Amino acid sequence: MDKNTINITIINRNGESQTYEAPTDMNMNLMEFCKAVELPVKGECGGMAMCATCQVYIESDHQLPPQNDAELDMLDQAFFVEPNSRLGCQLFLSNELDGLIVRLAPETE
Repeated sequence: MDKNTINITIINRNGESQTYEAPTDMNMNLMEFCKAVELPVKGECGGMAMCATCQVYIESDHQLPPQNDAELDMLDQAFFVEPNSRLGCQLFLSNELDGLIVRLAPETE
């Protein structure tokens, strides 16, 4: 693994986990990465923190960047929100996220 990749473990909606190597040099967020590896994450608003279809649960003890007002407002209206909920579109892949473990939130339909 080079300095421009990190390992992220994603637990799908069936409870199956897979670890991926994710690039940190493409300014990609977690929602975009999930879509790139063909996980069933919609990201309907394109990463604007306006839909919550990329909600994930943080399962590891990482120090994450604080939530901005748009993310907090969206999670306030979303379904299946837990204390460890974050919007994948607001988590940009960086070296600080190496080893991150997330679980996909249930779909809202």
